[in-house]
Amino acid sequence: MSLSKDEKRKIIAEYALSEKDNGSPEVQIALLTARINSLSEHLKHHKKDNHSRRGLLKMVGKRRRLLEYLRENYPSRYKNISKKLGLK
Repeated sequence: MSLSKDEKRKIIAEYALSEKDNGSPEVQIALLTARINSLSEHLKHHKKDNHSRRGLLKMVGKRRRLLEYLRENYPSRYKNISKKLGLK
């Protein structure tokens, strides 16, 4: 359900704006998307796992807020990240 260190490193390297960047909205959105996809697969097999479902909903909400921030303040970056991740 959680991401391994290698998976995290790959995602950060792919979406980082600079070499030492690991906290920009793009990186956070990409990491949340990977965790959401992983957790969605888990919930397909474990339909009654309501504790994990709540965590999934919280992650989806956080990703939505980060995407809203990007859309309002940096429209070009928003378009790039949503296109790369296949969102919307």
